Parts: sequence; structure tokens; C-alpha cells
Amino acid sequence: MDAEELHESILKNSQITFSRSDGKGGQNVNKVNTKVHLTLPLAAVKGITDEERERLCTKLSALINNEGCIYISVDDERFQEVNRKIAFDRIESRIVNALRIQKKRKKTKPTKASKEKKLKLKRIRSEIKKNRAKVLFP
Repeated sequence: MDAEELHESILKNSQITFSRSDGKGGQNVNKVNTKVHLTLPLAAVKGITDEERERLCTKLSALINNEGCIYISVDDERFQEVNRKIAFDRIESRIVNALRIQKKRKKTKPTKASKEKKLKLKRIRSEIKKNRAKVLFP
């Protein structure tokens, strides 16, 4: 993955539309188009291999529509330019995170000391609960 080429292709190939946003905005909320809808065709993304493109399709399947485009909408802020920047940052970070290969987890067993510590704490807890019982005087 070439990060610079990926960044440039996202900026170049994205289609942006704007709409009225619900949420914060005060008296401007029904007058100004601040919500950003960003669409990026997956085929137009440069800087990734075909194998990485397939991995993107599986990992980001919730964001990909029927035409094979990644779709994100942002209405976090009151200003269109800020939402636009957030949308570009968000789509780039999602792509980069989806392409990152996670390390496999190695299974481990509890150590002898941790087993003993657990049993000791259980005994202490048991004593605390026993001492709560009502005492009967003969």
C-alpha cells in the first residue's frame, strides 16, 4: 500500500454532495447545507493491490453500496468545510485500518501463581461471607 498515492486518489476520485443536516446549527439548521455525503468508487482507488482491494470489500462491506462505492456521510459539525475534512479523514482511516493485518493471538494458560492468587482471594471472600451469618447464642 502506497499511502501518498492512496491519499491523492481519494481526494481526486471522491464525489461529494451536500444536504441539510439535522442536529446542531441553531437558526441555520434549516437553511444551510452542512451535511457531507462522500462517495468513492472502489475501482478508482490507487495505491493498493488487487488482494488488498478484495480485503477492503470484505472488511468494509457495510459501507459499500451496490455500485461498488464506499459511502460515508458526516454531519458532526456546523460548518460544511469542517465536515468535508472529517469525511476525507474518516474514509482514509477506515481504508488504512481495513488493510492492516492483525497479528494472530497466541493462546496462553494461567500461571501457577495466578491460580494460587485466585484461590486465596476466593478463600478470603468466603470468610467475609461466613462472618456475615447470624450468630445464634445458646
